[in-house]
Amino acid sequence: MTEQYLRDSYPRANVLWIMCDQLRAGALGYRDDPNVRTPNIDNLARGGMRFDNAVAGAPWCCPFRGALLSGLYPNVCCVTKTPSALDPSIPTITRPLREAGYHTAWIGKWHLDGSNSRDHFVPPERRGGFDHWMGYENNNNQNEVYVHGTGQERPRRLPGYETDALTDLLLEHIGGHVKKTRDEQGGYQPFFAALSMQPPHNPYVPPTDSQARYYENPAQIELAPNVPRGGRTEKQARLDLAGYYGMIESIDVNVGRIREALKDMGVDRETYILFFSDHGDCLGAHGQWHKSSPWEESIRIPFIVSALGGKANMNIGSAPYVLNHVDIAPTTLGLCGVDVPEGMQGYDYSRFCMNKNRPEFSRAKGEHPAPPDSAYLQQIPHKLQSHTVNRPWRGVVTQDGWKYVCTPENDWLLFDNNEDPYEIANLCYNVNHQEQKERLHGLLEGWIHRTGDEFPLPDIALPAKK
Repeated sequence: MTEQYLRDSYPRANVLWIMCDQLRAGALGYRDDPNVRTPNIDNLARGGMRFDNAVAGAPWCCPFRGALLSGLYPNVCCVTKTPSALDPSIPTITRPLREAGYHTAWIGKWHLDGSNSRDHFVPPERRGGFDHWMGYENNNNQNEVYVHGTGQERPRRLPGYETDALTDLLLEHIGGHVKKTRDEQGGYQPFFAALSMQPPHNPYVPPTDSQARYYENPAQIELAPNVPRGGRTEKQARLDLAGYYGMIESIDVNVGRIREALKDMGVDRETYILFFSDHGDCLGAHGQWHKSSPWEESIRIPFIVSALGGKANMNIGSAPYVLNHVDIAPTTLGLCGVDVPEGMQGYDYSRFCMNKNRPEFSRAKGEHPAPPDSAYLQQIPHKLQSHTVNRPWRGVVTQDGWKYVCTPENDWLLFDNNEDPYEIANLCYNVNHQEQKERLHGLLEGWIHRTGDEFPLPDIALPAKK
């Protein structure tokens, strides 16, 4: 790192990822969910660029995370199911950032070392190349979380609820890093940090001090039209959603803590916050639960790029693009003014986010192809867990609001999400939409070819009229 960087009056941007697990896009205040209060996340959205069409192209924990860190599709980085491990020989986003002089840190859930056990130890060489790593492989008990990592290889239990405790670890580390490098070098080393939390993943148990409005009265929750009424599905959905919303409101409180802490450190105006999730959760929609299905509640994720400096650093608004999981690493590098490695398959959306006065903008704007007008969806292996689709499937979602999904040799789903956002009417076998289906089939075939994937598509030609 050069002295010029450290003493520059307009420092190179920091980036902080705040990643939730199983938070669907619609379950936030700024997305008009009447059941939840999220003022801090809503303010991130108001002060930044929202990608309301963002998707988890592989809506399952490990495949998303492998694509997130490598910028490669799951079939390329070979993280195709949960659990599975990311090969440590595959470069992650940390390599170009460290080469550019960044400090890199990971706090929280990892789930990229091939285990579902909370007792699994992740060795240093399998931690994605982060300078500082403090986390765990997997855990589904928010009140009993053990972490290990840099400088503390023996697991220790965190005090209190996971979201609060992991936020404490993040702020302690980033605050210490900024102070230490300022004291030693007269300016602080720019950082890239990731906070990865398990909530609002099931079990849907919020902290005991949750103030969610419906936690004690699930009957008042407003259900979406695609949740079946009158039976066990409705009853379970209300109970689970009550806990889910309480967990989301706890996340929101901690987003507020992070914002205030960055201001106290004096780094808020040069730090981009990227808030997103690894996939959604059906929670009773279509009678389904959890992830790995192509329904909107499973694949749509929140994605916000925000900076506390507001218009000084950011374009403000909503971007229409269908940002996918492989796009997050290139976009992060673009925000930092760091060149995207040739091997990454994703698209860099940073130039749509940053104000043209940012020093990094001159590098990010460059010469770019147009953003893709669709995103590729993959469920690669069979998944035989309850309440999920028990077939491999591939699909495509478009910027103009259409979705098309196939199982092997079978066309399955076709939705116009502009007219039918809750996906009530499957148009796949409606002859009036054959032309649209053929367009989307062609897009899907193109994605399979470009990503080196293998999948047997159906013959969708209509029989000749007699």
